[in-house]
Amino acid sequence: MQQPSSSEIAQEATVQVNPNVELKLGIFLVAAAALAWSFGGALGRVVTIEDSWTVIFWRSIWASIFLFCFMLYRNKLKGTYMMFRYMGLPGLAVALCFATASTSFIVALKYTTVANILLIQAGVPLIAALMAWIVFREKVSLPTWIAIAVVILGVGVMVSESFTGQVSPIGDSLALLIAFCFATATVITRRYAHVRMAPAVCTGTLIAAVVSATMASSLATSAFDSGILFVFGAMNLGLGLALFVTGARLVPSPIAALIGTAEPMLGPLWVWLFLNEIPSSLTLVGGGIILAALLAHLGWQMMHHRRVMVGPTPN
Repeated sequence: MQQPSSSEIAQEATVQVNPNVELKLGIFLVAAAALAWSFGGALGRVVTIEDSWTVIFWRSIWASIFLFCFMLYRNKLKGTYMMFRYMGLPGLAVALCFATASTSFIVALKYTTVANILLIQAGVPLIAALMAWIVFREKVSLPTWIAIAVVILGVGVMVSESFTGQVSPIGDSLALLIAFCFATATVITRRYAHVRMAPAVCTGTLIAAVVSATMASSLATSAFDSGILFVFGAMNLGLGLALFVTGARLVPSPIAALIGTAEPMLGPLWVWLFLNEIPSSLTLVGGGIILAALLAHLGWQMMHHRRVMVGPTPN
């Protein structure tokens, strides 16, 4: 029996993206990822562990287990092996980006305020748009630039009451690193849309787990914290990553990053509902600005995409 060539195996490990794939699917998946990630703030408040590295370890372990099981379910053992083998340099780059971002987020919370982190992360769409334009010459429309500016304004309004005038060089540098890594991963995922990135993010969570295991003072947790960390890792991080890398390849990089800003808008809502922390009026106003910008821009994208797909009527 003839064995398949290496090129044929590589072909099986990638997915060919139909240029006519509906934009709605990509938007839905990225929005679902933002929804999953938005519970992170509320879950982080519930965990009683003081050592950030312990939290990172267990969160990363559960996320990697979830992602590996997700790939086994979708692609079986052989398909999963081939995806890991042929994810290549783009996959490795995405893995390093998400490993750095997920680790930096937990550590940054010890040095700076959530407000500063959210405000800096609001620049992700802008960074992604600039990177896509400079490196890959991906055109960014004027409405997208406007939506990015309005979203940054909305996040600024949300966190304005939390500013203390104090700046933490370590914490804010980590927040900036998170934004840069997330934007880079978004652009790479879109640029190499034919490569499945699920093994990349799984590798990223494993890298974060290994690094945090060497840094943690102890890996012991209570039964209560173990349950919270399972949800924090598997559903918040793992599910969010799986949805994002699946959807981000279907929409332009700035749009994917823009939809991701729904995370800081929804985060305060869950803290309010589940932990009874009532958001301020400025938080509500800022969230309304973000929601209006996202809905308006996504509506414009849908109409523009429909016009492009229909095209001019032949004579």
